[in-house]
Amino acid sequence: MPAATLASLDPWQASLFGFDDPTVDATFSSLDRMWLDDDTWVDHQPSWLSGADLVFAELVSRIEWSQRHVTMYDRWLHEPRLTAWWAEREGVEEPLPVLGEIRELLSARYARRFVSIGANYYRDGHDSVAWHRDRDGKFIADPVIAIVSVGTPRPFQLRRLGGGPSIQFQLGQGDLFVMGGACQHDWQHCVPKVARSGPRISLTYREV
Repeated sequence: MPAATLASLDPWQASLFGFDDPTVDATFSSLDRMWLDDDTWVDHQPSWLSGADLVFAELVSRIEWSQRHVTMYDRWLHEPRLTAWWAEREGVEEPLPVLGEIRELLSARYARRFVSIGANYYRDGHDSVAWHRDRDGKFIADPVIAIVSVGTPRPFQLRRLGGGPSIQFQLGQGDLFVMGGACQHDWQHCVPKVARSGPRISLTYREV
């Protein structure tokens, strides 16, 4: 499928005022760690990125979004979200300067080198991603995956591998959420469909 055009990404449009340097809390002053079990933790700091609405609008207008295909119910279907990818090895700057600042801060905080950013655009409540583990665990023993969310808060759920009760966070508006330890081995996560929601973009920082 051709890359999505800005006209197809309503209700958000390009910023009328350009990019005003948003800021992040470089001290991580209100970061809260939750241990899901003896080997698995998540960190959460609401509103870690200020100016998140402006960042959202700039990402919508500057990124070349595309829609992948997935196999669901034995059918080859459009994935119910838009995606984009940035990798350090490509030798180009991040789409927005603040994304590079975030990458450096997170790399220093977690003593890991984040080398890629996956952007996922959930346009409304119909867009989603099913229960899964990220493939980073195939390459790194205990990967750290950091997510910065901008736009309307959406449920983000975690559950033990194999099913059972879930833990839910509402992520958006500049929230920082980090999964570490055995999270990509022993737990799954998803963004479920909801009856109604505004758009949200998640920026996923990875070591691979």
